[in-house]
Amino acid sequence: MLSLPGAVPGEGPDEGVAAHYGDLFREQRTLADGSGFVDLSHRGVVTVSGPDRLSWLHLLLTQHVSELPAGQATEALILSAHGHIEHALYIVDDGETTWAHVEPGTQGELIAYLESMKFFYRVEIADRTEEFAVVYLPAGSIAETPEGAAVRETPYGRDLFLPRAQLESFAAASGPPAGVLAYEALRVEAHRPRVGLETDHRTIPHELGWIGTAVHLHKGCYRGQETVARVQNLGKPPRRLVFLHLDGSEVALPGHGAPVRLASDGAEGRPLGFVTTSARHYELGPIALALVKRNVPVDAALIADTTAAAQEV
Repeated sequence: MLSLPGAVPGEGPDEGVAAHYGDLFREQRTLADGSGFVDLSHRGVVTVSGPDRLSWLHLLLTQHVSELPAGQATEALILSAHGHIEHALYIVDDGETTWAHVEPGTQGELIAYLESMKFFYRVEIADRTEEFAVVYLPAGSIAETPEGAAVRETPYGRDLFLPRAQLESFAAASGPPAGVLAYEALRVEAHRPRVGLETDHRTIPHELGWIGTAVHLHKGCYRGQETVARVQNLGKPPRRLVFLHLDGSEVALPGHGAPVRLASDGAEGRPLGFVTTSARHYELGPIALALVKRNVPVDAALIADTTAAAQEV
């Protein structure tokens, strides 16, 4: 929807959709008030059909999905053999097909893994990204769901798997657009992690608060389960996700990967973590998520790159 008036293209992982439409804070307020929509059509769309789809996915995912009711949303992870996060899937089953949206550009790698695990199961896996676009409607939205769209409804709003041919007509009927920066600011406010931003090559689910929401602790084996069980039962995760209030007098926000240090150690101190996502919030001002070592005191004043930061517990 980059053709809509005022659209400014997104960058990095959100290239291909609008970062904003000229008024970032107004767009955030619109979403917070339950109006408008966000174009997330750059996200990958993967479907799994066939009579064995749920029982088969149950064997591969961190979530309990073997008896997932039609229309009920869930989220799940695919882990490496060592328990590190590789993919996050945002899922709904419509009674015949399981729909999932994933990070932009990752659907090919995901499908290759799923195809390698089909064996004798009666499942069909498809990349539907060229046919369907993900569109977000905030919680409280009264916008109608177009015919032919799959719907994933959560406390945060509705994710629509919308036929791409309907995008323009949907935009015209669904209120003002909001850019992905507004969506991301509200995500940061809600402390919700995103693969590729809040994760690196060694992130495990416990560090991001995904136990319970995306990881079911009482289900059968899946790749990486040994690490999940060991950390849950015998130890503590090496890092934790923190929410930061940033010094509002700074012009620039610390970027993804910016080092986080103890304020008492100064700018030359040893890094204890890194900024994962930063944003400007319409009410809270500059905020961020960061991944820091578990032993960082929860009341410690921090520096994110060169910006003073306070943790919110």
